Amino acid sequence: MIRVAVGLLFAIALSAAQAVLAAPPVEAYGKLPGIEEVSLSPSGGRYAFIATDGETRRLYVASTDGKPLHIIEVGTTKVLGLDWAGEDHVLATLSATVTLGPDFNVWQAELETVVALNVQTGKAFQVFKKNRDQVANAVFGQYGTAQVDGHWYGWYGGRTCKSDRTGCYSLLDYAELYRVDLDTGDINIAAHGHNDSDEWLISGSGDVVARSFYDEKSGNWRILAGKEGDQVLAAGQDDFVGAGSLHLGRSADTILVDVPTGATDQNRGGYDYRELSVAGAAAAGVDTGRMAEPVIDPATHLWIGQILQNDEQGMSFFAPALQARWQGARKAFPNNIVHLKSWSTDFNRLIVFTDGGDDSGTYWLVDIQKHSADPIGTPYPTVKSADVGPVQMVDYRASDGLALRGVLTLPPGTQPKALPVVVLPHGGPEDRDYPGFDWWAQAFASRGYAVFQPNFRGSSGYGIQFRNAGLGEWGRKMQTDISDGVADLAKKGIVDPRRACIVGGSYGGYAALAGVTVQQGLYRCAVSVAGVADLSDMLVYEHKMSDAPSSSSIRYWRAFMGTTSSSDSRLSAITPASLADKADAPILLIHGNKDTVVPIDQSETMESALRRAGKPVEFVKMDNEDHWLSREETRIAMLKSAVAFVEKYNPPH
Repeated sequence: MIRVAVGLLFAIALSAAQAVLAAPPVEAYGKLPGIEEVSLSPSGGRYAFIATDGETRRLYVASTDGKPLHIIEVGTTKVLGLDWAGEDHVLATLSATVTLGPDFNVWQAELETVVALNVQTGKAFQVFKKNRDQVANAVFGQYGTAQVDGHWYGWYGGRTCKSDRTGCYSLLDYAELYRVDLDTGDINIAAHGHNDSDEWLISGSGDVVARSFYDEKSGNWRILAGKEGDQVLAAGQDDFVGAGSLHLGRSADTILVDVPTGATDQNRGGYDYRELSVAGAAAAGVDTGRMAEPVIDPATHLWIGQILQNDEQGMSFFAPALQARWQGARKAFPNNIVHLKSWSTDFNRLIVFTDGGDDSGTYWLVDIQKHSADPIGTPYPTVKSADVGPVQMVDYRASDGLALRGVLTLPPGTQPKALPVVVLPHGGPEDRDYPGFDWWAQAFASRGYAVFQPNFRGSSGYGIQFRNAGLGEWGRKMQTDISDGVADLAKKGIVDPRRACIVGGSYGGYAALAGVTVQQGLYRCAVSVAGVADLSDMLVYEHKMSDAPSSSSIRYWRAFMGTTSSSDSRLSAITPASLADKADAPILLIHGNKDTVVPIDQSETMESALRRAGKPVEFVKMDNEDHWLSREETRIAMLKSAVAFVEKYNPPH
């Protein structure tokens, strides 16, 4: 019997090891997506997408019958989105990390621009580039496109130059609204800005319908009607945010406004979407709450539906015909999570993206009339169906009874019993994880680990009360929410709590560091990618970035950290760098030297503190990498380093 039992255990271990050996290399998960940002033209006859090969990105435009129209080299510039203006103009939103120089408060910043391509002529230009003597060569807000007198224009925020006979010598501190000819690049000021200007709303005919203002010092916000803002539609006060996005409502004489709610006991609310008439009166059925995001039709600019913030981000359209078509398209993929990415004006053709189940992600062209769905491409072509680990949502409760949810990814072909676990908390911290294919989680799962992604208190997507439950809980209940989830999975027999490492990026990197400094006895190792290590210094950096004695961002971070200032003594109890001598597991730090969100100084400070304390630490510095791991070479290097570190200190088999 003993011999049989040993043989059975050996067979199970060998099977698991063979499964890992058969898995794709880590590089397969770390590569940049091979295809992304697929966008359909209004007629449904053309689509555009970004294809990536190594470090090179290209913009492709093709007809939906497969005929290639244009290919434009984008290079290594980051592509944030693709949109259409009519049938003949493709607009690519790009960003780059730019060195500003000694005249600015910060040395580097992430700046956006827009490239407009005329599909008919093949000519392309960068918005504001030829107008650098008038306006900065960057876009500070995008406010839509419209056809006026048969010609297409785009509306963009621009920082106007202060000029004299020698040329542009400085920039305004705020953006003004410019109308840009999408064929020639010629510009005209559509509306002047102010110090507290926030956003504009453009109608389908190109008129300025409304604008919003937010006073960073007082927290007062206003939404005003018209170009000159001579009528107040809504107003209030909020410590964290002004009015968010402005859209047209369900008709051209209404406005959908993203207004702060404010909490009952403090001005720290979230958003509600409310529909107002242009005259300022509330329209019927206006409040959607923060549990839904509006769907805006790019052709009409009207509000046509909502994205429901449940675990699969379901869609709901106001028009029964649209809802029926969407439900029909959804049924074509019964075993997958389906995301609507783009659609033709008549809603006969859709671009959808599927993942989940055994799908690492696929873009599809759905033709409603033909009852067909044709694949366009997959972001991870070398990750096959058999390589995708199953993903599910799990419910658990925090130690104080708060109901929580998280995402659990299991190794492919493995029974969920006493598995080694990688805990992967998200960034933000006001963000959340969804079920579906996550390249980082699947990379660890392919090596034999269960991967747990907790949506701890303070996460988004669960309502404003849940978000506010995270205020003041950095390193406190937000941290124990994570370990409470591991304990629950252990109680269910799914994971072995003695074989756990914690890995994360940004705020998740902070949580990883706190997991072995603020907390002890829980993890065999910790990996922090661009994580916050010194909370006081991070607040000083945020203050420098905001360039104001009082700002919403400073108030926001202080509220989440539970502090009144960067010198607050309470911060030391939740600051990993201050607790380096208590670190009870090896730590790997990974950080890019072009990170403008969490500066690399944070990881350098942590490394120095750990070395002074005689604690085991490794540091991988990524050259020319930003906060979002936008370069394939360094993204792969990050993933390989993180996986190897976890395998060293927490072997999967």
